[in-house]
Amino acid sequence: MSRPNISPHPDESPSGPGLELSPDDELTVGAPPADPVEALALRLIRAGRVVPSLTVEPDGRARSWWWPLPTGVDRADLLRLLDDGTIEGQARLAYDLAAATDRLARGRLMADEVALLPPRPGRRPVPDAWVRSLAAEDPWLSPSLPADRVRGLAADLAEWIADGADLPASVRLALRVIEPPLVPADEAGVPAADEPAMAPPDLGGLLVPADEWSVELLVEDTDGSSITVPFVSLFDGAGAFGPGALEDGLRVLGRLVRAAPELGSLLDSARPDRVEFSTAQVLDLVRERSIPLAEVGVRVLLPKWWAARPKLGLRAQVDTGEGDESLEGGFGLDEMAEFSWAVALGDEPLSAADLELLAQAVAANQQLVQLRGQWITIDPAQLEAMLARIDRNLSASAGDLVRAGLGMADLDGVTDDDLDILGVDAGGWLGDILNDAVHARVEPVAQPPGFAGQLRPYQQRGVGWLRFLGRLGLGACLADDMGLGKTAQLIGALLESRSKTGPGKGSVPSTLVICPVSVLGNWRREIERFAPELSVVVHHGPNREREVAALTKVAEDHDVVITSYSLVDRDSEPLGAIRWGWLVLDEAQQVKNPGTKAARAVRALQAERRVALTGTPVENRLAELWSIMQFLNPGLLGSRQSFRERFGRPIEVDQDADATNQLRKITSPFVLRRLKTDRSIITDLPDKIETVDHCPLTREQVSLYQAVVDDLIEAAADADGMTRRGLVLAGLMRLKQICNHPAHYLDDGSSLPGRSGKLARVEELLEEILAAGDKVLGFTQFTTWGDRLHEYLPRRFGAETLWLHGGVSQPDREDMVERFSRDDGPPIMLLSIRAGGTGLNLVSASHVIHLDRWWNPAVEDQATDRAYRIGQTQNVQVHKLVSVGTVEERIDAMIQSKRDLADRVVGTGEQWITELDTNELASLIRLEHG
Repeated sequence: MSRPNISPHPDESPSGPGLELSPDDELTVGAPPADPVEALALRLIRAGRVVPSLTVEPDGRARSWWWPLPTGVDRADLLRLLDDGTIEGQARLAYDLAAATDRLARGRLMADEVALLPPRPGRRPVPDAWVRSLAAEDPWLSPSLPADRVRGLAADLAEWIADGADLPASVRLALRVIEPPLVPADEAGVPAADEPAMAPPDLGGLLVPADEWSVELLVEDTDGSSITVPFVSLFDGAGAFGPGALEDGLRVLGRLVRAAPELGSLLDSARPDRVEFSTAQVLDLVRERSIPLAEVGVRVLLPKWWAARPKLGLRAQVDTGEGDESLEGGFGLDEMAEFSWAVALGDEPLSAADLELLAQAVAANQQLVQLRGQWITIDPAQLEAMLARIDRNLSASAGDLVRAGLGMADLDGVTDDDLDILGVDAGGWLGDILNDAVHARVEPVAQPPGFAGQLRPYQQRGVGWLRFLGRLGLGACLADDMGLGKTAQLIGALLESRSKTGPGKGSVPSTLVICPVSVLGNWRREIERFAPELSVVVHHGPNREREVAALTKVAEDHDVVITSYSLVDRDSEPLGAIRWGWLVLDEAQQVKNPGTKAARAVRALQAERRVALTGTPVENRLAELWSIMQFLNPGLLGSRQSFRERFGRPIEVDQDADATNQLRKITSPFVLRRLKTDRSIITDLPDKIETVDHCPLTREQVSLYQAVVDDLIEAAADADGMTRRGLVLAGLMRLKQICNHPAHYLDDGSSLPGRSGKLARVEELLEEILAAGDKVLGFTQFTTWGDRLHEYLPRRFGAETLWLHGGVSQPDREDMVERFSRDDGPPIMLLSIRAGGTGLNLVSASHVIHLDRWWNPAVEDQATDRAYRIGQTQNVQVHKLVSVGTVEERIDAMIQSKRDLADRVVGTGEQWITELDTNELASLIRLEHG
């Protein structure tokens, strides 16, 4: 694809994720795009295949661009993205790709606060203005600049770009590397040594290729028919490629030689055919030229064994001690372990005899040899550095060894010599973690001593997993889907650990459970139900002040202390003075922001075993997983900054599959996640049926919505910075209120019937639900709207309606839950999604209505799972109300592309909308009619 022909798009300007304002006020590029054009643009940016340019409009205005430079390797993707082969279709794709590339590249530069030009006086104004605009939100150059100089710069840049562009051709070129026969190394010919008196090395029958390689020039089709023939056949009139193939091939050959000058003799030949190379030259060609050649559309075809060559590097051999039984008191990732280095070929350490052969091969200037039936490339300096390390006894923490085994950390300054660490070999528990075998090693606990109930098979495995990591002093994140009984598994693990230590109150340190206020009572009831032998106290409410002074005595007298996140910081001193046996965070996403007081307070507490319970280990950003893991196993994922660089940006911004797999591998031993939808986990849970109900706006809603949109666009165009962000968020809130009901937006106490499409749909649903004798939960993010419905629905349907929100006291919450759960209890329960979206068991409801949308699917799922959890015997019908033609409908479409949040981290929430430019904002919130 050649340089894009930038012209006005036939439709509106493209919109996209723009910049996202993170919770800690750091600008980062927004969520990974579902749009394939933006995905290609991101890949081009990562590969550096973008180029800065300048265009001048017919009216004289000039703007900077970051243009994509796709090459032959992108051809298949471009063909897939092309809607039709017409000139108009190609122009649309060129514009869309250019616009996406410019927006995302500009966003990355702004997010990283890159200064393309350091401050220096005396520069030429036009080039200076152009360069600065490349990293600015506004791409337009000042109209006061000299027009002739602006046009001159644009022309120079266009010529520069065209000179390096990948122009279309009817054929492609390829290079086939033809290997010579193998010969014993002693017969391959040893170059003269610096000192003739030196005895020749004894290579012991080591096999090497003869020093006579060929690199053949081939020509291929470009239409997918896989025709590949020698290039010289074009001179003989080969007709497979049509007229002009020879001319196109010679033109591409010029680009090939520019990318790999050592192939220049092909241009000197009347009939370009092949080049004869030595082993060293072939190695240099493959190492140094493969990527430049691919970027000009030339494939390098290598022998099959080439890609399968194992790496030569170092493996750490760890002294694992006496085994797991000696670790009952807890080991942990901060414990030191002894190790030594071994030179290895892939996964296999090499013997002394093997190393001697490699050293002799280096002395004979052999860089490519066959050892143990496998090809190896040898770098003399690296081999020398590896051999110098193998006799040293070293030590490192278990955490460092885990990170090194996964390529995340250095040991003994190895990377200073640019050496590859191929892995860490260990036995016992450390070996299980390194080999991702923890879950296979776990033995289920069928019936913990004193457990009053029956655990399901997957729960038995969960208890065994918690026991396994707990004995080692390693933190565990039980991330089972909401409703799979995480509380019961934790209680089972507590009872199992007590049985291994000895009976009797006070024989083991107390457990501290930290949870949201809304589930304090639920935790106490669950412990009393499943473990009646454990004594429990809730550290909250009117008795707390008295307890603080004697909290150590309270902990000694009770097996379990339950408190809330809101009190951990306030009571940090007395809580921190106690060394707890188990420290449990329920709904651990409460500490997802590591900078909050609650997060810092829980990390400071002392405990022998740490557990995090959460159905959503990642809600919005990958930093949340770091925060939870930092609580569980401090330092495992490195510093916050290094984590952001290694995982945050590559996964969230660039969708890097390798980084995703590496993060999953290092965290998987410490995270156990099962889903309700997995029938191998649970077979008796009924179905959950989700529907999006598209509700039309009334005429009154349309009028109010359009007025707010007009005001918001006008205000946003004249504001910037935090002022603009505040205006946008406030405007979005007003639009959502209008979608609910005009009376919600106006807040005038006016009547409700007949004025809202959403309310009309709610009334239709409630008539059917109540007629069937079923119960329903209704979630809203607006307390004021819940207040109005709490007044209106009982009058409309003659049915008692409960209303649980943040202002309801803890005893009243528990009373509401108990009343709603009775067969003869109220059939309707309204809940604030913040106060009632987590921790409650409301399986008596078989219907859930999301009255307004919370633009984070994980939060909505948590709310839905108050009804869809173990104990539910009916199918659960979930209705999500969306106003047609509004911002709600467009955001709902985006949410549907982000349902894999627990597996791949994506940016959600509303903050990213504040960073859209005015045109993109207008495109998102505009009212679509019809």
